[in-house]
Amino acid sequence: MKQLFNNRVPAARTRPSIRQVTIEYAVLILLGVVIVALAILSPSFFTFGNLVNILSQNAPLVIIAATGTFVIISGNFDLSTGAMYSLAGVLAASISMAFDTVWPALLAAPVIGILLGTFNGLVITRLRVHSFLATLASSMIFTTIAVLITGGSLITVTTEGFSALGRERIGGIFISVFVMIAVVAALWFVLRRSVFGRHVFAVGGNPEAAEMSGVRVIRVRVAVMALSGLAAGIAGAIGVSRIASGQPLAGTGMELQAIAAVILGGTSIYGGVGAVWRSVAGVFLIALIGNGFDLLSLNPQLKDLVTGFIILAAVGLAAADRVRR
Repeated sequence: MKQLFNNRVPAARTRPSIRQVTIEYAVLILLGVVIVALAILSPSFFTFGNLVNILSQNAPLVIIAATGTFVIISGNFDLSTGAMYSLAGVLAASISMAFDTVWPALLAAPVIGILLGTFNGLVITRLRVHSFLATLASSMIFTTIAVLITGGSLITVTTEGFSALGRERIGGIFISVFVMIAVVAALWFVLRRSVFGRHVFAVGGNPEAAEMSGVRVIRVRVAVMALSGLAAGIAGAIGVSRIASGQPLAGTGMELQAIAAVILGGTSIYGGVGAVWRSVAGVFLIALIGNGFDLLSLNPQLKDLVTGFIILAAVGLAAADRVRR
């Protein structure tokens, strides 16, 4: 059992080579290079306001990507997180306006996310549909529901205090940033220090062997997808609070950004290998590239080009390392 759980988790038995260290911390090295470059090229980069805004703007994506790490480690994909983000936000806005309430409406978003994520998990495990196709289909369903609820327009929220979660600050730092930190810390602990986390690695590394060793593979996969929905709901609550309106297409493309950040962070698309901190670093690497283009007034059309090449390089480096092993 113990050998199974540690099958795909790197073990520190021998001193790692320079190449191994470079691959292991490639995303941090790139992040450090970008930070140093921006600090030299733009005096505005290291200002408190700019840094706080970067953290706040990317808090929802960090939460989704951090949880997406679980999904990809378990050998699955979730292409519905953007749609769940939108639908959770729309329903939270609708509840707030219908009942003139704030926190019950915002807390409803994570609950809705769990239900949607569980639906995905059941479709994948019970109907035996590949996660890529299942979540692609469910994203269309969730988006359509959000559009039908809003009639294709916006739900503007005028309830007093609704924007506190997304806009209010404590000590100059947005409340959403503290929520992000708490969620990331909890996810890191669960993945690296809990039995469930070891089961996620085992399922992603070798599901047949994991099942033979007593791991409830189906239950783990459903739980991982439910966790992904929960994260999308929390992110949706932050997003709808920030803009004070429910938008049916607010999360369009967010699922691809999250997956890109997870892969850029070094989590293997084959499953069984990954870490939460890597995905968080991947999100901020992409975010800093965008921030640098804005600060330096560079052609914004080149931003995606640069990001795409970096992601391709990261995937290629990981694939080359996998072949060597």
